[in-house]
Amino acid sequence: MIAFLTLELAIEDAQSLKDKRRIVRSLKDRLRSHFNVSVAELDANGLWNRATIGVVSVSDSRDYLDGLMRNVERQAVRIANNGGAEIASSFLDFL
Repeated sequence: MIAFLTLELAIEDAQSLKDKRRIVRSLKDRLRSHFNVSVAELDANGLWNRATIGVVSVSDSRDYLDGLMRNVERQAVRIANNGGAEIASSFLDFL
């Protein structure tokens, strides 16, 4: 099974692309190190106040992946809120 979590970030405090990159990089690095998942920015557009992050993990257990991704989502909300961003929406899919 492959779990794919999509997180839509609203970064209202970003005044430049540099601010956005700082927040997104922090979120990606912390999720990678804490959960050992693959994380990437999906829609690298020029908007300073929006970002889309994809988180992926592989396992033979759907229940494990579901629990892992729920924990990743909760931690991402905390990290984003502390960094001046907000998770606008999230979507979990299994392949």
